Amino acid sequence: MADKIEVENVNLPGSVTRVDAAKYTAIRDLTLRVLPVGAPGMTAAEIKDALRPDLPQDLFPGGKTLGWWQKCVQLDLEAKGLVTRAATKPLTFYRPA
Repeated sequence: MADKIEVENVNLPGSVTRVDAAKYTAIRDLTLRVLPVGAPGMTAAEIKDALRPDLPQDLFPGGKTLGWWQKCVQLDLEAKGLVTRAATKPLTFYRPA
């Protein structure tokens, strides 16, 4: 059985879900690497495109499930205060200074 990690959801305070630790960690590390510090940040589509080149193919063959994992990690990082959501249309995300 794969190791699991608990993630939060900024939209559901107090809610905790257990997910695959290796996949979560890979997307978290890539997300924190590509997201700029400060606004205006990047849209979800821009983040997804920025993650693709370095995506570990052993965990995400052909980019499969990238969108789901990107959203899972983004919501968790927001809940932990490591990513900020700007009130823009479309939404943009960045790392706080």
